[in-house]
Amino acid sequence: MEPLNDYYEALERLKKGCPKILEKGTKITKDAVSLEAGRNKGSIKKSRALYRDLIAAINTAVTEQARPMKEKTERLSKVKQTVESLRDQLDAALAREISLLAELYETKKKLEKLTGEKVLPIRGKIRS
Repeated sequence: MEPLNDYYEALERLKKGCPKILEKGTKITKDAVSLEAGRNKGSIKKSRALYRDLIAAINTAVTEQARPMKEKTERLSKVKQTVESLRDQLDAALAREISLLAELYETKKKLEKLTGEKVLPIRGKIRS
């Protein structure tokens, strides 16, 4: 049995999100791998040649773990931009509608003065 098997198995469990000792969703670090392997925190040392490949595997896993978070952040940013754009479009549409209603009101007033007759409103009165 290889002396680092426990560490590699712990790393795989952390990558899959199914740790036995630590909480789900734990950020992958050298200390997290050590604790998940049932060892002391800080047992993986850069200075020991035995751990070089393990440290490289941990660093790769850290990069892979960060990638989905970056993608989610980018997607959230795009959604926020879309929402802001739609909000601006809605405000512009409402401003146009209000402007048109004001123009219609003024036109009705002028027509009433010219004809002397009461101009019917566009919307009928609601009957109860």
